[in-house]
Amino acid sequence: MDWVPIVLIVFKVAVLAVGMFFSIKWHYDQDKSRKPVNILRVVLEVAVYVLMIVILFSLVYALFRHFHLLPAGLDFF
Repeated sequence: MDWVPIVLIVFKVAVLAVGMFFSIKWHYDQDKSRKPVNILRVVLEVAVYVLMIVILFSLVYALFRHFHLLPAGLDFF
């Protein structure tokens, strides 16, 4: 069982290395193919993501409240 941490650490380092490689490659490719950015589209995408996050947290809050799983101090209504 002494080999488990070694294998997991090696796996973690390998996954992070692959992620860093693809991150650097993606940023390099983005820099090579610079296109004009449509600001309206970016703002709308961010607004949609924020709205989805708000809806998700609201649903989770409603479910927790329905099943009486909220900790003390978080029951706002």
